[in-house]
Amino acid sequence: MTALTITSRCTATGPVLEVHGGLDHESAPDLRKAVDGLTLAPGHLLVMDLAALDFCDSSGIAVLLAARNLAGEQGADIALAAVPANTARILAIVGLDRVFTFHPDTSAATISPAKQTS
Repeated sequence: MTALTITSRCTATGPVLEVHGGLDHESAPDLRKAVDGLTLAPGHLLVMDLAALDFCDSSGIAVLLAARNLAGEQGADIALAAVPANTARILAIVGLDRVFTFHPDTSAATISPAKQTS
């Protein structure tokens, strides 16, 4: 499994966290720390780009839920982008496909609502 790396960047709609590598019991605290360090404002969208995610266990899922809770507490929203098929399957099995919004990629997730309706 590849070591976890997290890259953060800002977009017009809010922060994007790009998650690369394996997300497990050992590495989940690193993502939690990155999420906790974010500044979210009401109306922001936190995008978790999972395109390069190799593996995600229950600890990783717990961090995704913690990120969702943090966003909600700050009046923001969260979306998952480019979720690998194996992770999407697990999220669907546990019903989290109804909790998270999925997008095919970060570009689709960060389109402003005004541009989506044009």
